[in-house]
Amino acid sequence: MCSVCGCGQGEIEGHDHTHSHEHPHGEPHYHEHLGGLHYGLGPAHAHAPGLSQERMVRIEQDILGKNNTYAADNRRYFAEHGLFAVNLVSSPGSGKTTLLVKTIALLKDKLPVAVVEGDQQTSMDADRIRASGAAAVQVNTGKGCHLDAHMVGHALEHLNLANDGLLMIENVGNLVCPSAFDLGEAHKVVILSVTEGEDKPLKYPDMFHAADVMLLNKIDLLPYLAFDVDQCVEYAHRINPKLEVLKVSATTGEGMERWLAWLTEGVDVATAARQQNVNLLKKRIAELEVQLAAKG
Repeated sequence: MCSVCGCGQGEIEGHDHTHSHEHPHGEPHYHEHLGGLHYGLGPAHAHAPGLSQERMVRIEQDILGKNNTYAADNRRYFAEHGLFAVNLVSSPGSGKTTLLVKTIALLKDKLPVAVVEGDQQTSMDADRIRASGAAAVQVNTGKGCHLDAHMVGHALEHLNLANDGLLMIENVGNLVCPSAFDLGEAHKVVILSVTEGEDKPLKYPDMFHAADVMLLNKIDLLPYLAFDVDQCVEYAHRINPKLEVLKVSATTGEGMERWLAWLTEGVDVATAARQQNVNLLKKRIAELEVQLAAKG
C-alpha cells in the first residue's frame, strides 16, 4: 500500500455531512456525508491505518523531497543531452504501449527514440518496444504503484541515449500515484481511452491537473460506444483549463500527425537549448583562452 500517494484511501457508501471524529484507536478521520465516506479531506488527503494525518504529511514531504532531488538530476541530464522527456501516464488498458509502438514506427527514422518501460512485473512491454526498433529498458516496481525519479535515473544508466532525441517514459498503469512524482520530464501526458468513460478526469483529478496533454485514444471505436467526447473534454478542462487535448487512434493512425508534431517540436526545442548552452560554453572557453594568452 502506498500511504504517501493515497492508495490506502477508501470510499464506503454511507451518510451525509462533513466532520472529524475520534475512533477508539485514537485516529481521527474525515467524512463527507454525501452518500458515502470520504477519507481524503484531512491535511494528508489520504488515510492509512495507524498513521496520523500529521505523520503522513511528514512522510510525504520527506519522500517527495528526496524524489525531487533525483528529478532535478534527471532534468539536468536531459538538458545537457538535448533530450525531450515525456512521462506517459494512464490506467491499465488505455493503449499506452500500442501508442508507443506506433509512435516509434513513425519517428524512428527521423530522430533518436528510447523508452523507459515501467510495470510491476514482466518485460513483455519492453520486449514489444525493442521489437519495434527503439532502445528500451524495463523497470519492474514489484508492489510499487509508480515509477520514481531514482528508478528513472538508474534506467538512464542502462540506455545508450543519443543526444537530441526523444525519451518516452511509460509509467505503471495507475491514475493516482504517478501524479505526485516528478521524474524530471518536460511534460506529463495522460492517456485516456474512449472505452474507459468520459468521467475519468473528475474521478482522478490530480492526474489530469498534473498533465499538460491529454491523448484521447482509441477514437476509432467511437461509432461502437456511447462515449461523449465533448463532455469528456469539458470535464478535463474543468480540472485543468490549460490541458491540451489530442484525439488519436494508435490502431488506424487517425490524429497521429498532431501528436508526432507535438513531440517533434519538443525535441527541436530541447536540441536548440542544448546547442545554445554548448555555444555559450565555447564562447566562455574562447574568452578564457584570450585572457590566458594575454597574461602569458
